[in-house]
Amino acid sequence: MPPLPEWPTRANLGGMQVPAQFQYEKATSVEHALELLGRYGSESRLVAGGHSLIPMMKLRLAQPEALIDINDLDELARISVEEDTLVVGAMVRHADLLDSAIAGEHFPIFHDAERMIADPVVRNRGTVGGSLCQADPSEDLSAAFAAVRAEAVIQGPRGRRTTPVREFFTGPYQTVVEPDELLLQLRVPIRSSASAYEKVERRAGDWAVAAVGAALRLEGDQLAEVGIGLTALGAPQFHAPEAEQFLTGGPATPERFAEAGRIAAQHCNPLADQRGPVDYKRHLAATLTARALGKALSRWRGRNHQEA
Repeated sequence: MPPLPEWPTRANLGGMQVPAQFQYEKATSVEHALELLGRYGSESRLVAGGHSLIPMMKLRLAQPEALIDINDLDELARISVEEDTLVVGAMVRHADLLDSAIAGEHFPIFHDAERMIADPVVRNRGTVGGSLCQADPSEDLSAAFAAVRAEAVIQGPRGRRTTPVREFFTGPYQTVVEPDELLLQLRVPIRSSASAYEKVERRAGDWAVAAVGAALRLEGDQLAEVGIGLTALGAPQFHAPEAEQFLTGGPATPERFAEAGRIAAQHCNPLADQRGPVDYKRHLAATLTARALGKALSRWRGRNHQEA
């Protein structure tokens, strides 16, 4: 992955902190939002929480001709279970996912990750869909949804389509969502599994130096299914397929978890930056992978012991 450009600051932009002029539209339904996207085309941007978009507009990194406000699309702000699938609407706020008993019961990885995302102000306004569509290389929920093999439901003028989250990201700040399309929801099949998320950050609420999500399912003493999501580590599509393949079909032991961590570290491509050098980040990839897998395994054993 090539180095990302240096993020502009007020100093190197001559103090510019005012967005360029834009048209404002407020969508009243999904169909209305799609109509507005079709009207303004690629020069429009959707806005929900706005915690990523608005700062970019102030720095003139984003200069959309139109902002389409989708905050009134309540149909996209629900968390539910439909036919053994957890459904998380794209407009669900981070705080709502953190407070959701249904999400926490089936996928504690989401609660783990949400507790470490920014601060209460951001969690109260920022949305799940906005985070995934921003596709920041250090974004937490991308790794969490990749670990549990979620699917993204997208709608546009050509109809509705579903794509695995592991195929959702096409590069830093890029996704498969076209300019005239809208992310509707994330769907996660509910199966017997356990999950966890581990993160190292410089200070509470900061972007990750490195973070790992893990999900696993056992049949007897063997790992029948394993998911490992990585963030801030340059992992393609936010996951570690080589480490997953190594673990699947074998026993769940600390030694094998440690080896899976080494494999994950070997196949990711972190960048040296102000958060640390490459070797340090690879060390974190290995350590956090083993730690997240161990935590998920403890939850699996604890839950199955209670059920027994």
